[in-house]
Amino acid sequence: MKEKLTVSDSKKLFHEQFPYVIPGLYKRIVDEMLVELNLLNHQNEFTQDYLFCVGLTETFKELMKGYKPKKHLDILFESLCSSTNFESNEIKEIAQKSQNELKDKSSKDVLKLLKEKSNSKLYPSRILNLGIYIIISNYLDLKGKNESETNKIISDVFDELNLSTNKAEKDIGIYKSTISKMEQAKELIEELKIKDKKKR
Repeated sequence: MKEKLTVSDSKKLFHEQFPYVIPGLYKRIVDEMLVELNLLNHQNEFTQDYLFCVGLTETFKELMKGYKPKKHLDILFESLCSSTNFESNEIKEIAQKSQNELKDKSSKDVLKLLKEKSNSKLYPSRILNLGIYIIISNYLDLKGKNESETNKIISDVFDELNLSTNKAEKDIGIYKSTISKMEQAKELIEELKIKDKKKR
């Protein structure tokens, strides 16, 4: 049994393992992930299943787009995991294996797989919700469906899994808006760099 770490223990460990300056744009995201992983580690009902692993690896990838230097991303992910008692390689492997398996399945089979999860007790978390959302978005054939039809499918899956659809909608909404705010901020930074160069 691994010892339970306080948030400040995890932060201290994280900075020891990742001694680099995190650009301002990504600092808050890294901080939030660290706190969330630390809290999940304290929950006895929490299980590290493929939904959680896909959620963690894919949201990290998406929210860290454009991070420089790129070569620091692996160490950053590793430090986030190990400072909160998670095993980064194991999480990556489970996520990769699950995504490879889902790729070859029909929408019907993907839905069936997700619904089979309703038999297990899922510990509700933002990462889990986003993992389910990413799987639905990436592996279900949603072509030709409008936003309200897509939202209905998403809600139905969360319902089947006995997870709060309100909480899921909120988590997905915040995730999407964070991505779009990050994109806008990156564009603004680029524009300012160009203006700065011109001034010189």
